[in-house]
Amino acid sequence: MDIGQFAYANNSNRFLAVPELAGQPYAVVGVPFDGAVTHRPGARFGPQEIRRASLMLCDGLHPLFDVSPIDYLGDALDMRLPNASSLTAVREQIQAQAAVLMAQHHCVFLGGDHSVTLALLRAARAQHGELALLHFDAHCDTWQDHFGEPSGHGTWTREAIGEGLVSPLHTVQIGLRSSGERAAREYVQDQGGLIFTARQLRGLDGNALQPVIARILQRIGQRPCYLTLDIDCLDPAFAPGTGTPEPGGLSSSQMLTLLEELVPLNLIGMDCVEVAPAYDHAELTSNAAATLVWTYLCGQLAKHLKGRPDHAA
Repeated sequence: MDIGQFAYANNSNRFLAVPELAGQPYAVVGVPFDGAVTHRPGARFGPQEIRRASLMLCDGLHPLFDVSPIDYLGDALDMRLPNASSLTAVREQIQAQAAVLMAQHHCVFLGGDHSVTLALLRAARAQHGELALLHFDAHCDTWQDHFGEPSGHGTWTREAIGEGLVSPLHTVQIGLRSSGERAAREYVQDQGGLIFTARQLRGLDGNALQPVIARILQRIGQRPCYLTLDIDCLDPAFAPGTGTPEPGGLSSSQMLTLLEELVPLNLIGMDCVEVAPAYDHAELTSNAAATLVWTYLCGQLAKHLKGRPDHAA
């Protein structure tokens, strides 16, 4: 049996068959956990709403990449996670299930709150070695604790660097703008990484973003890179349905430009987290998330097909 065709079953060491995943190079996986939020809960319902919003993307080709991922993509459904008070136990389950899927597929994970990314990075690090990290977010996620709790959705970046999962020199944060103490806000930069705040990106779009893109491409190079996208990186005008909205963020247009132009990176996986449908309006947030995930998949597929001899240019 191809273990990539299976999703982990709750309360057992067995696997549930997911026939839609068989033989597909790309997989979408839900991670419905929001037990580590510090403000508004509800991101556990993000995966199903992103899937629902993606239905309108299934009838055509991407306008830039001229491909569709439909014939190359399987849905591994949502991870089966314990209803546990222990974040450590939940992360162990996420890592175990992610490792199985990552071994067989290029995965996009749909959160869930941002605490899930640490477990996903642990699985990716075991497969690819030390990673570069491309982190889109309104928040630095480098706090030392969460109101006395040692770990949460705002500490994972510091933890990932501390565990050696990602190279600090090859960590890039984009869109930061929330309040916070300097030691946390500047942590990645102090470790040698790059930060592009939302303020620095104000008014930049299209060709005006090229200097930023060039610096990111040069810094990360071809090191295996994991991309994590907190939907609150977008301004609440474009993504109101999230737990900790921060005014002054990126536009959908800016985000799409960045995703399209960063395709040359050696991206090995992605997550899109913190979509909280209960706070959404007119499905703006789930539509934005679905379109961003679709754009990522189309870019990766176009790059993959370009290298195949049976693919017509």
